[in-house]
Amino acid sequence: MTSADNSAPMAQPIAIDKSKVRNAATVIALRDRATAPKVLMGQRGASAVFMPNKFVFPGGAVDVEDADIPLVGSIPDPCASRLVEDCDGDVVHALGVAAVRELWEETGLILGQRGEWAGTPPADWETFAATGHVPDASALRFVFRAITPPGRPRRFDARFFVVDADQDVASDLDDFDAACDELSALQWIPLEEARSFDLPFITEVVLAEVQQRAADPRPPLSVPFFANDGESRAFRRLRGLVNAETRGG
Repeated sequence: MTSADNSAPMAQPIAIDKSKVRNAATVIALRDRATAPKVLMGQRGASAVFMPNKFVFPGGAVDVEDADIPLVGSIPDPCASRLVEDCDGDVVHALGVAAVRELWEETGLILGQRGEWAGTPPADWETFAATGHVPDASALRFVFRAITPPGRPRRFDARFFVVDADQDVASDLDDFDAACDELSALQWIPLEEARSFDLPFITEVVLAEVQQRAADPRPPLSVPFFANDGESRAFRRLRGLVNAETRGG
């Protein structure tokens, strides 16, 4: 009997249907927010299937493995309770992991705390772990949600998170050396100038919302949600479990 007779079939990678709506996390990193706020953006490549040549925030789809990555700090309420509104299942942890991972992969900036990983980090996290940090999602503030309209080559149920880069990013804000090549021309853009760049429509809408609250670190009273479900479009606000009357702003 040959060795081939005893060999087990090789495991096949999990296939992802990219035509379906996928959960996604986008990070709006702000610096100098109390004085002259700036936002971190980069340009997608000309050959990109989704939003080619557009200037965007770092972000991307949630991976299956994100649910199993430990966080030293989770997304807090009221943001967490708003994330599960109009949603199938509890995606809070996976979205937090995806936000930290995408920010690292696309910009080289670290949302994390000094610490050691328990066991060997997954391949996608090896370079992050090599910096001596463990991922921390507690600084993320949920501010916007939008579902890509039907007919696009990729569709995402995207949650947008603001992070105060000066306080919460654990690395040099001007060092993008560890970034992958998915975004080019990474730069801190004055918030008041950002909408003069070539932006996707939804990014313009989000920027307008963020600009109104740039100096306020608190979560908004409610989160705007643009839902594109089938042929219908709806706008509503996610309020979570916190009564808006319990806080000002």
